[in-house]
Amino acid sequence: MKAAIVYSHKANKTSKAANLIKQATGMESLKDIDIEEADLSTIKGFDLLILGSPTWFDGELAVYWDELVPEIEDTDFSKSKIAIFGNGDQLGYPENFGDAVGLLAEVFENSGATMIGKTSTKEYTFESSKALEGEYFKGLILDFENQHKMNKARVESWVKSLLEQLKD
Repeated sequence: MKAAIVYSHKANKTSKAANLIKQATGMESLKDIDIEEADLSTIKGFDLLILGSPTWFDGELAVYWDELVPEIEDTDFSKSKIAIFGNGDQLGYPENFGDAVGLLAEVFENSGATMIGKTSTKEYTFESSKALEGEYFKGLILDFENQHKMNKARVESWVKSLLEQLKD
């Protein structure tokens, strides 16, 4: 399986999350891609893409992802499985908690990708999120500000779930 983890290497908390994910997968062949130096050709052609983004301001996708969205929307990702992780602050921004996860998911869903890695909303307190799908988030959302002690366990559980879904 050709797999990559894609995130901004300059985004401190996203990088911390990515490092936890890389350790948990145990996949030596997992390609590490800095989205700020990538273009569409860099991320196309993988069987599995693990994508990371913090939620900026009032529920916005990070600009380095925004720049690629038009190209992604015009590309067929139907042969790719996509898992998304992100960061949010459920107390500081409860009305758009982890929105970037939902925004990225929507772009890739519309491009035909198979989304994997939903997580439960239990143990989170927030008002709304574009990442919501029923009682699940469309990916993993970590809260470094308020629940940082839960990050490692959440990552390990999420990665275990991803690896199980990849077997199907």
